[in-house]
Amino acid sequence: MRWAWAALAVVLAGAAQAQVPEPPSFHGEPYRSETPATLAGAQVIDAAEAMRLHAQGVPFIDVLPRTARPEGLPEGTFWNEPPHLSIPGAAWLYDTGYDRLAPAEQARLAEGLARLSGGDRAAPMVIFCKRDCWMSWNAAKRAVALGYRGVIWFPDGVEGWQEQGGSLEPASPAGP
Repeated sequence: MRWAWAALAVVLAGAAQAQVPEPPSFHGEPYRSETPATLAGAQVIDAAEAMRLHAQGVPFIDVLPRTARPEGLPEGTFWNEPPHLSIPGAAWLYDTGYDRLAPAEQARLAEGLARLSGGDRAAPMVIFCKRDCWMSWNAAKRAVALGYRGVIWFPDGVEGWQEQGGSLEPASPAGP
């Protein structure tokens, strides 16, 4: 009987350790690691709710980075960026989920949020990338810091979308 209590204590301790706390600021490397279950100032949703909101026409914002041109390609080599697959109709605000943003990425996020919300800071907007990816958490946190009150974070991203039966389609990068 004592071994059962000891085993339960080990399981509960492991579960408590598995909970990732929200950091006070943005999270850097590694971006692909376990994320918190919460985001202060934002609603967190699962894939079923994401499907429901998508069907209602709520804007979806993909913040996954663009694929960089491989280093070391010989001069004059043509390189085609591979297609980026995303949730249908999502605005791809690439490179806006890093912990530190250059002015161009900050502008891309701010202008994209303003455009997709129609200027209404309370309008719902779903921010995502991939499962266990801090980039969507960072971008959603940044949207909250910019005063948006309808921020919805979808932490399971494209993997959760596909597991729920959703398809993906090629997305074009949003400017500037």
